[in-house]
Amino acid sequence: MIDRRTFPAALLAVLTLSLSTPVLAVESVRINDLVVAAPIPDAQRDATLKAVRAFYDFWNTGDEALLKEAIAPNFTDHTLPPGRPQGPEGPAFASRQFRTAVPDLNVTVEKMIVAGDYVTVHMRFGGHFTGRFGQTQGEGQPIPFIATDLVKIENGRITDNWHIEDNLTLLQQMGVAKVVAGKQEIAR
Repeated sequence: MIDRRTFPAALLAVLTLSLSTPVLAVESVRINDLVVAAPIPDAQRDATLKAVRAFYDFWNTGDEALLKEAIAPNFTDHTLPPGRPQGPEGPAFASRQFRTAVPDLNVTVEKMIVAGDYVTVHMRFGGHFTGRFGQTQGEGQPIPFIATDLVKIENGRITDNWHIEDNLTLLQQMGVAKVVAGKQEIAR
């Protein structure tokens, strides 16, 4: 028998749990060290951290809904690699391509520094190369590598990104590039 006095509260509790379950199922990115370098209003700090956390949760999981939450429609990648589309589709494209080679890709934020509208993020990626990258088939080898981003936040969304990755280490671990006696070779 349903008690009409407690039904609205019970319904609200069930809806809240059902709506929050997917959020709880996503493994949130770990941030080892967060520094807020300059005082900023609490609302701006919270909006900045929400956008940046969603962006790195996207890189940690590949969930494109998180990417849409994180970046602005006018998102610009200032260090766009060849072949990657500009704008919001760029990170989604990069994630899909890379997850083909490394399906268990994950990221840990080692240090995040918030300074006004800018956030610097140093991260460590991991996973196993079990898929295909170009002509190279993975053999399950681990592929730890590092990257650093500088992102700009406006109105709680990432509008700009400048990034650098340790691609030589990554390509060596994948068997795509080899460094022999100070000479770099690219496997074909």
